[in-house]
Amino acid sequence: MHLAYPAVLSALLFCTGLYGVLARRNAILVLMSVELMLNAVNLNLVAFDVWLDRAARDTLHSGQALTLFIIAVAAAEIGIGLAIVLAVHRNRGTSDIDRLRDTAETPGGPDGPDGEDGGPDDPEGPGGPDDPEGPGGPDDPDGDAHDSDGPAATAAQKAEATA
Repeated sequence: MHLAYPAVLSALLFCTGLYGVLARRNAILVLMSVELMLNAVNLNLVAFDVWLDRAARDTLHSGQALTLFIIAVAAAEIGIGLAIVLAVHRNRGTSDIDRLRDTAETPGGPDGPDGEDGGPDDPEGPGGPDDPEGPGGPDDPDGDAHDSDGPAATAAQKAEATA
């Protein structure tokens, strides 16, 4: 068999994997595309090892040894990658790469670049004096956001309203 056949197939596999990495938004599909790229490299390694073996009979089959090493690394990569994707999906509810990039921390830390988080004690944050919806936000029509005792009181108020 000519060297061109596995080389062309390997190039097609690699290009397909590269397209998948660049175009897909789902993290699991990106991992599958990386596996396609690694398999294209494995195919090239084995093809060139067989081609070079014809030239010199006393070779160590280093292409096949590297292929076994890449398969082991790829198995570990897919195991750890899937564990990370599942953990992120549990925490954030999505494995969409673009949405995960949007929730990354800012360069100044979790509070923002100027150290202010816009919390309830921040006069310029949500519910501050300049907020047109008042201190309670849009769900508090009379603006008395602080007259409940937290989540337990909210649940009790909901139960009372449905009864």
